[in-house]
Amino acid sequence: MAVFMESCFFISLCLTMFAGKSSGATVPAIYVFGDSLLDSGNNNFLQTHAKSNYTPYGIDLPGEPTGRFTNGATGGDFIAQLLGLPHPPAYLSLSEASRKITTTGINYASGGSGILSETGTILGDILTLDEQINYFNSTVTNDLPSILSSTLARSIFLISTGSNDYLNNYLQPQFSNISQTYPPQEFANLLLDTFEQQLTTIYKLGGRKFVVYGLGALGCLPIVIASANPKPTTLCVEDVNNLINIYNNGLPIMLQRLASRLQGFTFVQADLFSLGYDQFQDPVKFGYADGRTPCCDFGVSGMCIPGQNPCSDRDDRLFYDAIHPVQLVNYQFAGDCFSGNSRCTPINIKQLALKQS
Repeated sequence: MAVFMESCFFISLCLTMFAGKSSGATVPAIYVFGDSLLDSGNNNFLQTHAKSNYTPYGIDLPGEPTGRFTNGATGGDFIAQLLGLPHPPAYLSLSEASRKITTTGINYASGGSGILSETGTILGDILTLDEQINYFNSTVTNDLPSILSSTLARSIFLISTGSNDYLNNYLQPQFSNISQTYPPQEFANLLLDTFEQQLTTIYKLGGRKFVVYGLGALGCLPIVIASANPKPTTLCVEDVNNLINIYNNGLPIMLQRLASRLQGFTFVQADLFSLGYDQFQDPVKFGYADGRTPCCDFGVSGMCIPGQNPCSDRDDRLFYDAIHPVQLVNYQFAGDCFSGNSRCTPINIKQLALKQS
């Protein structure tokens, strides 16, 4: 418990320190796109089942639900802090007037979304990645055109997407027939080709420095294990992990292709898979007493059942609900990706931030 309290205090101190704009920012802004790993509250304003605006979410930031799908901060929040920037606010939370003065970055991510426009529609109204990019286009062309024209090339673009294209689409044959239409390799190719076009659109709008998350070990998620039929004989559902790795193997090839054809396009690829898989196989090695039991009781969706008290040993768990990691996992991964060289390649985020165009 002492270690837990010390970790929580340290993270809370970091959050307080970076609550406002920092004069020591290494980049002008951070723009965030993607899914529930990075959503900071956009889904609060949408008619969707993919919401986390209730207890016990947000218990550690700032003690109440914020719309983040964890107990505290997301990886995007921590990366912003490490860059010396405030947490980028959720786009839908901003008034029209606020959008015209928010110059340090905006979060467009939406829980449940994926690369494909149809992904997530079974959950209700979500912001597809194309819609998120359209909102960014509005930011660039309507809200802050004169300011952003000189800063976008030096800003960071953080993107986590693709997981829901499997979890809420390809692996849901009762709702979608796409797995009958596309064999695994062809589906991965469809995702990568579509994502390449979306990244190209952001590039044309001014983006140059990209941090792109690969897909995590979805076969190790408690919700996937709990719903597997038949039950796996291994710790994770390896058939699902094998599907995911088809996409992950193609992602660096696609990013390198963009770098070779788009002048100034630079990237960091974040390897969520190996970290999540390794932690799940041997959580104690990574400092977690329980890597497989979520911190809250969850329903069929994998989300926490509303109104309950979460576990008190949150820094000893990998998962907060049956899908999303606890704040400490986000914090540690962000730190490693920012200044390390094991989870993020070919350079880390600090090197990307300092890289000259």
